[in-house]
Amino acid sequence: MSSWLGGLGSGLGQSLGQVGGSLASLTGQISNFTKDMLMEGTEEVEAELPDSRTKEIEAIHAILRSENERLKKLCTDLEEKHEASEIQIKQQSTSYRNQLQQKEVEISHLKARQIALQDQLLKLQSAAQSVPSGAGVPATTASSSFAYGISHHPSAFRDDDMDFGDIISSQQEINRLSNEVSRLESEVGHWRHIAQTSKAQGTHSSDQSEICKLQNIIKELKQNRSQEIDDHQHEMSVLQNAHQQKLTEISRRHREELSDYEERIEELENLLQQGGSGVIETDLSKIYEMQKTIQVLQTEKVESTKKMEELEDKIKDINKKLSSAENDRDILRREQEQLNVEKRQIMEECENLKLECSKLQPSAVKQSDTMTEKERILAQSASVEEVFRLQQALSDAENEIMRLSSLNQDNSLAEDNLKLKMHIEVLEKEKSLLSQEKEELQMSLLKLNNEYEVIKSTATRDISLDSELHDLRLNLEAKEQELNQSISEKETLIAEIEELDRQNQEATKHMILIKDQLSKQQNEGDSIISKLKQDLNDEKKRVHQLEDDKMGITKELDVQKEKLIQREVALNDLHLNKQKLEDKVENLVDQLNESQENNVSIQKENLELKERIRQNEEELSRIRNELTQSLNQDSNSNFKDTLLKEREAEVRNLKQNLSELEQLNENLKKVAFDIKMENEKLVLACEDVRHQLEDSLAGNNQLSLEKNTIVETLKMEKGEIEAELCWAKKRLLEEANKYERTIEELSNARNLNTSALQLEHEHLIKLNQKKDMEIAELKKNIEQMDTDHKETKDVLSSSLEEQKQLTQLINEKEIFIEKLKERSSKLQEELDKYSQALRKNEILRQTIEEKDRSLGSMKEENNHLQEELERLREQQSRTAPVADPKTLDSVTELASEVSQLNTIKEHLEEEIKHHQKIIEDQNQSKMQLLQSLQEQKKEMDEYRYQHEQMNATHTQLFLEKDEEIKSLQKTIEQIKTQLHEERQDIQTDNSDIFQETKVQSLNIENGSEKHDLSKAETERLVKGIKERELEIKLLNEKNISLTKQIDQLSKDEVGKLTQIIQQKDLEIQALHARISSTSYTQDVVYLQQQLQAYAMEREKVFAVLNEKTRENSHLKTEYHKMMDIVAAKEAALIKLQDENKKLSTRFESSGQDMFRETIQNLSRIIREKDIEIDALSQKCQTLLAVLQTSSTGNEAGGVNSNQFEELLQERDKLKQQVKKMEEWKQQVMTTVQNMQHESAQLQEELHQLQAQVLVDSDNNSKLQVDYTGLIQSYEQNETKLKNFGQELAQVQHSIGQLCNTKDLLLGKLDIISPQLSSASLLTPQSAESLRASKSDVLSESSELLQQELEELRKSLQEKDATIRTLQENNHRLSDSIAATSELERKEHEQTDSEIKQLKEKQDVLQKLLKEKDLLIKAKSDQLLSSNENFTNKINENELLRQAVTNLKERILILEMDIGRLKGENEKIVETSRGKETEYQALQETNMKFSMMLREKEFECHSMKEKALAFEQLLKEKEQGKTGELNQLLNAVKSMQEKTVVFQQERDQVMLALKQKQMENTALQNEVQRLRDKEFRSNQELERLRNHLLESEDSYTREALAAEDREAKLRKKVTVLEEKLVSSSNAMENASHQASVQVESLQEQLNVVSKQRDETALQLSVSQEQVKQYALSLANLQMVLEHFQQEEKAMYSAELEKQKQLIAEWKKKAENLEGKVISLQERLDEANAALDSASRLTEQLDVKEEQIEELKKQNELRQEMLDDVQKKLMNLANSSEGKVDKVLMRNLFIGHFHTPKNRRHEVLRLMGSILGVRREEMEQLFHDDQGGVTRWMTGWLGGGSKSVPNTPLRPNQQSVLNSSFSELFVKFLETESHPSIPPPKLSVHDMKPLDSPGRRKQDTNAPESFKDTAESRSSRRTDVNPFLAPRSAAVPLINPAGLGPGGPGHLLLKPISDVLPTFTPLPALPDNSAGVVLKELLKQ
Repeated sequence: MSSWLGGLGSGLGQSLGQVGGSLASLTGQISNFTKDMLMEGTEEVEAELPDSRTKEIEAIHAILRSENERLKKLCTDLEEKHEASEIQIKQQSTSYRNQLQQKEVEISHLKARQIALQDQLLKLQSAAQSVPSGAGVPATTASSSFAYGISHHPSAFRDDDMDFGDIISSQQEINRLSNEVSRLESEVGHWRHIAQTSKAQGTHSSDQSEICKLQNIIKELKQNRSQEIDDHQHEMSVLQNAHQQKLTEISRRHREELSDYEERIEELENLLQQGGSGVIETDLSKIYEMQKTIQVLQTEKVESTKKMEELEDKIKDINKKLSSAENDRDILRREQEQLNVEKRQIMEECENLKLECSKLQPSAVKQSDTMTEKERILAQSASVEEVFRLQQALSDAENEIMRLSSLNQDNSLAEDNLKLKMHIEVLEKEKSLLSQEKEELQMSLLKLNNEYEVIKSTATRDISLDSELHDLRLNLEAKEQELNQSISEKETLIAEIEELDRQNQEATKHMILIKDQLSKQQNEGDSIISKLKQDLNDEKKRVHQLEDDKMGITKELDVQKEKLIQREVALNDLHLNKQKLEDKVENLVDQLNESQENNVSIQKENLELKERIRQNEEELSRIRNELTQSLNQDSNSNFKDTLLKEREAEVRNLKQNLSELEQLNENLKKVAFDIKMENEKLVLACEDVRHQLEDSLAGNNQLSLEKNTIVETLKMEKGEIEAELCWAKKRLLEEANKYERTIEELSNARNLNTSALQLEHEHLIKLNQKKDMEIAELKKNIEQMDTDHKETKDVLSSSLEEQKQLTQLINEKEIFIEKLKERSSKLQEELDKYSQALRKNEILRQTIEEKDRSLGSMKEENNHLQEELERLREQQSRTAPVADPKTLDSVTELASEVSQLNTIKEHLEEEIKHHQKIIEDQNQSKMQLLQSLQEQKKEMDEYRYQHEQMNATHTQLFLEKDEEIKSLQKTIEQIKTQLHEERQDIQTDNSDIFQETKVQSLNIENGSEKHDLSKAETERLVKGIKERELEIKLLNEKNISLTKQIDQLSKDEVGKLTQIIQQKDLEIQALHARISSTSYTQDVVYLQQQLQAYAMEREKVFAVLNEKTRENSHLKTEYHKMMDIVAAKEAALIKLQDENKKLSTRFESSGQDMFRETIQNLSRIIREKDIEIDALSQKCQTLLAVLQTSSTGNEAGGVNSNQFEELLQERDKLKQQVKKMEEWKQQVMTTVQNMQHESAQLQEELHQLQAQVLVDSDNNSKLQVDYTGLIQSYEQNETKLKNFGQELAQVQHSIGQLCNTKDLLLGKLDIISPQLSSASLLTPQSAESLRASKSDVLSESSELLQQELEELRKSLQEKDATIRTLQENNHRLSDSIAATSELERKEHEQTDSEIKQLKEKQDVLQKLLKEKDLLIKAKSDQLLSSNENFTNKINENELLRQAVTNLKERILILEMDIGRLKGENEKIVETSRGKETEYQALQETNMKFSMMLREKEFECHSMKEKALAFEQLLKEKEQGKTGELNQLLNAVKSMQEKTVVFQQERDQVMLALKQKQMENTALQNEVQRLRDKEFRSNQELERLRNHLLESEDSYTREALAAEDREAKLRKKVTVLEEKLVSSSNAMENASHQASVQVESLQEQLNVVSKQRDETALQLSVSQEQVKQYALSLANLQMVLEHFQQEEKAMYSAELEKQKQLIAEWKKKAENLEGKVISLQERLDEANAALDSASRLTEQLDVKEEQIEELKKQNELRQEMLDDVQKKLMNLANSSEGKVDKVLMRNLFIGHFHTPKNRRHEVLRLMGSILGVRREEMEQLFHDDQGGVTRWMTGWLGGGSKSVPNTPLRPNQQSVLNSSFSELFVKFLETESHPSIPPPKLSVHDMKPLDSPGRRKQDTNAPESFKDTAESRSSRRTDVNPFLAPRSAAVPLINPAGLGPGGPGHLLLKPISDVLPTFTPLPALPDNSAGVVLKELLKQ
C-alpha cells in the first residue's frame, strides 16, 4: 500500500507540475503580447495615430484586466477549498489514527493472551506425553503469521507528517484503513473462536483443525490477491482505452478545424480574385496580411522541425529529463525572440510597402484617405491578433508534446485524466477563439464589400489613373503567384502536421508499453523494497534516537545563532542612531551659526537704517526751509506735519520689530543649548548600551561552548554503556546455556540413578569441581569490576564538576537578567528625557507660529506703506509742481528699506522651514527609540525563553538519572525471576525447564523493549509548571522507595548468604553421619576447603556491599543538591508565572466562562463514573467472598448451583452497567466535540479582533502587546483542552484494566470449580456431571469474554477508576496475606518452608505489578507527549498563518502611509507654488515702486528747471522786459505741457512694456510647467510599463514558485526515509546563509567549533564507554552473586530433601495413616494458598502454570493410589484361594525341625494358612498322632531332594528354643524396616488409571485390606511421590546386620530364598507390623 500511495503522490505531483508548466508558458505569452502591445503603443503615440487604435488598445486592456480579476478570484476560491480540504483531512486522519492505536492496543492484549495460551498448550502436550489417556485439557494454538501480518500496515501510516498531496489519496487511505480494521476484527473473532473450541477438544485434534483452517485462510488470501491484481489490470486497460479514444477525438477535431480554415482561406482568395481592378488598396492590404501569414507559417515550419528534433531527443534521453527540459526552455525562449524579430521585420516591410503605395497613388490617396487609414488599422489589428492566436496554437502544441514526453514519467492514471481535462479545456478555449476570429472576419468582409462599392464609384471618376492601375495589376499578378506558392507550402505543412500527429500517436503507444514494463519493474522493486524496509526499521529507530539528540543540539545552535544575529542587528541600530544624533548635532550647530550671522547682519542693517533716517531728517529740514522761501507757508505747513507724523510712526514700528527679532534670537539660542545637552546624554547612553551588548555576547558564546561539550560527553557515555550492556547480555546468555546443560545432566542422572545415591554424589563432586573453576573466573571478574568501579567513580566526579559548572552558569544567567532589568529602568528614564525634549519642540513650534503671525503683520504694514506712498503721490500731483529733491531721495531710501525687509522676511521663512525639518527629524528619532525599546523587550522575552529551556534541560537530566536507576532495578528483578524459575526447573522435568526458559527469554525481551520505551520517553520535554512540580514530588517519592529497596536488597543478600553458610554446615554434618568409612575423608577435606573458599567469597561480597552503600549515600547527597537547585529555579519560575498571570488577566473574561462550564460538566460525569466503579468494585468483593466461602465450606459436599446462578445474574448486571457507561462515553465525546467547535469559533473571533486592532494605527504598539497576551491565553486554553483529552484517554485505559481484572476473576471461577470437584466426595456419576457443567461454564465464559472484549473497544477512559481498582487490589492482597498467615500458624512445621516460598513469590509478584503500573504510566505519558507534539505542530502552523496575515496587514498600512506621504508632498508643492505667486506679486510691486521713483526724479528735474526759469523771469523783471517775458512764459508753458504729455506717454509705454514682460515670463513659466508635465507623464508611462513588466514577471515567478512548491511537496512525500540527509542539508544551508551574513565571524567560529566538536565527541564516546562498562560489570557482579547463592541453595535443598525422605520412610512404617490425614490437610491448605496466590497474580501467567503443575501432581498421585489399590485388590483376589508351595514346604520341614512338644503350634499355623478352623485342628490333635505322621510321610514322598537342608550349628540351638511364632514375628519386623530408602518416582514412571472414581472390592478380602481400602477411598487426594508405599518393584535384600554366616533357621533367611513373597500391606501409622502379625496368630 505504501508503494501504491507513493506512486499516486508522485503522479499527482507530476500532473500538477505540467499544469504549472502550461500556466508558465501562457503567462510568458501574455507578457510577450503585452510587451509587443506597449511597443506598438509607443510607435502609435509617436506617429500620432487616430483615436480608433487607442480605443481598441483600451478594450484589449479592459479584457485583460477582467481576465486577471477572474483568474485571481479562481485562485482565491481554489486556495480556500484547499484549506478546507486540508482541515477535513487532518480531522479524519486524527480520528483514524486514534482508532488504529486502540486496535493496536487490543491486538497487543490478544497477542499476550495468545502467547500465554501457547505456553499452556506446550505444557499440556508435554504432560500428555506422560499421560496419554488423561482427560481433556484446555489448549489453544495460534499461528505466528498473524502477529507478523499486523505489524506492517500501521507503520506506513504512522511515519507520514500529515502532508497529503490530494483529497483523493487521503480518501483512499481512509478506505484502506477501514478495510484493515474490519479484517483485523474478523481475525480477532476467528482466533477467539479457535481458543474456545480448542478448550473443549483435545490437543492433537485442535492442532490439526487449526492447521487446516490456516491453510484454508492462506488459500483464500491468495485467491483474493489474484482477483485484486486482475481487477487492477482490467481498470488499467479500460483507462488506457479511454485515453486513446479521447486522443483520437481531439486529433479529429483538430483536423476538422484545419479543413475549415483552409476552406475559409479559399473563399477569401476567390473574393480577392473577384475584387477586380478598382479594389487595389483592399487587395494590397489583404496581400500584406497573406504575406504575414506566410511568414508566420514559415516560422511555424521551422519551429515544427525543431520540435521534431526535440521530441526525438526527449524520447532517446528519458533518463536525462532535467537537462533536456532546461535545453527546451532555452530553445523556446530563443524561438520567442526569433518570432519577435521576425514580427518586427514584417511590420517594417508593411510600412515600406505602405510608403511605396503612397508614392505611387497620390491622387487615389486624396480620394480615399479615410478608407485606407481604416483598412490599415484593421489590417494591423487582424495581423496582430492572428499572430497572437498562432502563437497560442504553437504553445498548445508544445504543451501536448511536453505531455506526451512526460507520459514516460507517469506511474498512475490520475495524471492522465488530469492532463486530458486540461487538454480539453485548452481545445475549448481554442474553439471559442476561432469562433471569435470567424465572426471578426465576417465583419471585416462586410466592411470590405462596402468599401469596394464606394471605391467603384470613385474609380469611375479617375480615368487618368489607368496607366498606374495597369502597373498595379502586374504587381497583383506577381503577388497572386506568391500567394499560390504560399498555399502549396501551407498544404505541405498540413501534411507534415498530420505526420506529426501519427508520430505522436505511435509515441503514446510506445509510452504506454514502456509504462506497463515500468509498472511491472516497480512492483518487483516494491517487493524488494518492502523486504529491505523490514530490515531497516530497527536501524531507523536507532537513527531516530540519534536524530532527536542531534535535533536538540541543532536547536540550541540555532538559538545561539539567532541571538548573535539579533545582537548584531541591535549594534547596527545603535550605530545608526549614533550617526543620526551626530547629524542632528551638526545641523543644530549650523543653525546656531546661521542665527548668529543673521543677528550680526540685522544689527548692521539697523545701524544703516538709523543713518539713513538721520539723512532723511536733514533733507526734510532743508526742503522745508526752501519751501518756506519759495511758497506760502500756510499751504505747506500742514503737509509737512502729516509727513513727519507718518515717518515717526514708521520708525516706532521698525523699532518694535527689531526688539521682537532680538527676543526670538535669544530663545533660539536657549533651545539650541538644550538640544546640545540632550545630544551629549544620548551619546553616553548609546555607548553604555554597546558595552552591555558586547558583554552579553561573550557570555552567550561561553554558555554555548559549555553546553555543546556537556551534550557530546553524555552521548559518548551512552554509546559506551550500550556496548557494555550488549556484551554483558551475550555473556549472560552463554552462562545461562551452560547452567541449563548442567541442569539437564542432573535431571538425566536423577532419572537414571534412582536406585543408588552414590552416583548422585559423584555428580555433585563433579559439579563442585566445575563451580571451583567458575569461582576462579568470577574472582578475575571481580578484580576487573573493582578497576571499572574506580573508573566509574572518576566519571561520577567529572559529572559532579560539570553539574557545578551548570549551577555557576545558572547564577550568571540570573545576574544577567538583573542587569537587563536595570537596563530597562535606564531606558525608561531616557524615554522620560525624550518626552521632555518633545515638549520643548512643541514650545519651538509655538514660537515659529508667532513668527508667522509677525510676518503676516509685516506684510500688512507693507501694504499700508504702499497705500500711503500712493496718497503721497496724489498729494504731490495735486499740490504745486515745485518740490524738493530730498523727498524723492527719502522715498527711494524707504523703498530700499522695504526691499531689505522683504529679504529679512525670506530669511525668516527659510529658518521656519529649517525648524520644521528639525522637528521631523526629532519625530523620526522618537520612532526609532520606540523601535529600539520594542527590540529590547523582545530580547527580554528571549532571555526568559532561554531560562525556561535551561530548566527543561535540568529536568531532563534528572529524569535520565531516574530512568537509569529504574533500568538497573528492572535488570535485578529480571535476574531474580530467572533464578526462581531455575529453582522450579530443578524440581520439575526437562520439558518444564525448556518451557520456562522460553518464558524467561520472552520476559527478557519484554524488559529490553520496556527499557527502550522509557529511554524514548525521557527525550520528550515535560510541559507546564504544574507538571514540573508534580514530577519533582514523584522524584522525591521514587528516591525514597529506591533507597528502601536498596536497603532491603542488601539485607536480603546478607540473609541469603547466612542461609547458604548454614546449609553448607548441615551438608557437611549429613555427609559425616552418612559416610563413616575411611574412603570419604578426602571428600571431607575437600568440602572444608570449599567452605573456606566460600567464607572468603562472603567477605569479598560484604566488602562490595559496603562500597555499594557508600555509593548510594553519595548519590543521595548529589540528589539533594540538585533538588535545592531545582527549588531555586522554581522560585524564579513562580515570579515569571505571576507576570504571566498579570498579562493573562486581560483576556480571561470571555474564554474562561465557557471552559469553566465544560470543566464542571466533565467533572460531574467523572464523579458519576467513580460512583458506578465503586459499585462494581463492591460487587467484585462480594463475588470473591462467595468464592472463598465456597472453597472452604464445600470440602465434604458438592458445588451449589444457586451460587453459580447468582454469579451469572451479577455478571449480566455488570454488562448492563457497561452499556450505560458506553452511553456516558458518547455524551462525553459529544461534549468534547462541542468544545472543539467552540475553540474554532474563538479562533474566528480572535482573527476579527486582530483585524480591528491593525486598523488603528495610533494605538498600534499597545494593541500589539495585548495581541501577544491574547495568543498566549488562547494557547493555554488549548493546552487545557489537551489535558482533558489526555485524562479521558487515561480513564479509558483504566476501564480496560478493570475489564481485564474481571476476565481474570471469571477465569479463576472456572479454575476453582474443578478443584472443588476433586476435593469433594463424588460418585462416578456426580463426577461425570461435574465435567459436563465445567465444559458448559467454560463455553459460557468464553462467549462472555467475547462480548466483554467487544464492549471494551467502545469503553471510555477514566483515570480515578484505575487508582481505586489498584487500591482495592492492594487491600485484597493484604487480606489474602493475613489469611495465609493464619493458616500457616495452624499448619505443621513441614509446610512452613512451602508457605515461605509462596510469600517470596507474592513479593516478587507485587514488585512485578508495580513495574507493570509504572510501565502503564510510562506508556500513557508517551501517548500524551505524542498528542502534545501533534497539537504543537498544529499550533505552529496556525501561528505561521497568523504571521502571514499580520505581514499582509502591515504591508497595507505601509501603503496607506505612502499614500498619505504623497498627499503631503502634493500639499507642499501647492504651498511652494503659492509662495512663488506671492514672490511674483512682490516683484511686480517692486517694479511699480521703481517706476514711481523714476517719475519722482523726473518731477524733481522739472522743478529744478522751473526754479531756474523763475530766476530768469525775476532777472528779466528787474530789467523790465515784460513783453518778452510773457512770450517766454507762454513758450515755457507750451514746452512744459509738451514735456508733461511726453512724460505721460513715456510712462504708459514703460508700463505696457513691463506688462508685456510679465506676461512673457508667465507664459514661459506655463511652458516650463507644461514641459514638466509632459516629462512627468512620460515618466509615469515608463513607470507603468515597467510596473506591467514587473507584475507579469512577478506573476511568472509566482507560477514558477508554485511549481517549485509542488516539487518540494512531492520530494517531501517521496523522500521521508531520507530525513537525515535532508536535515543535514538544511543545517548546511542555514550555516551557509549565516556565513553569508557574517563571513569573518562565521569562519572563525566554524574552525573553533570543528575542533571543539571533535574533542567533545571523543570525550563523550570515551565517557559513555566507561559508564557502559561500569554498568555492565555491576550487573554481571549482581548476576554472578545471585547464581552462587542459588546454586548453594539448590544443593542444600537437595540434601535436606534426601534427609527428609529418609526420615519420612522411617516414620512411614509407623505413621502411615496419620501421614495420609496430614497430606489431605496439607493439600487443602495448599489449594487455599494457591487460590490466594492466584487472586494476587491476576495478570501473571506464572501462577497459572504452578496451579496446573499442582493439578498434574494431583492427578498423578490419584492415579498412583488407584494403581496401588488395584494391585492390592488383584493380589487379594489372586491370593485368596491359593497357598504358596515354597511356604508350605518350609513350614512342613520346620515342623519336623521343631521340638516335639511345640510341633502342634506349627500345625496350627499351617491350618490357619490353609483356612482350617480351630475346632477341626483341635479334633485332629485329639486324634491319634500316628495317622498324621503316616499321612505326612506319604504326602512328602521325595521332598527332601527339593528342600535345601542346612546343618545346624551349636550356637544356634539357643535360638531354636524360642517359639516359632515369635521367630516369625521378629523376622517380619526386621524385614519391615528397610535399610536403603526407596527411590524417587518420577512423573513418567507413574502409570495413570482410566478413572479415579471406579474401584472394586472383593468381599472375600481380609478385614485389614477392607479397612485400608475404605480409608483410601474416603480420603482420595494427592499423594507425595516421595511418600508412596513400597511396591513389588522394590526388591527385598538381606538385612544389613546378617551375612551369609547368619542364623540357619529357615524363617530367619531372606524371603526371596525361602518363603513366598507376600504383597506388603499398607501399614497404618499408629500400629506396628507386630500387631498385624499377632492378629494373624490369634486367628
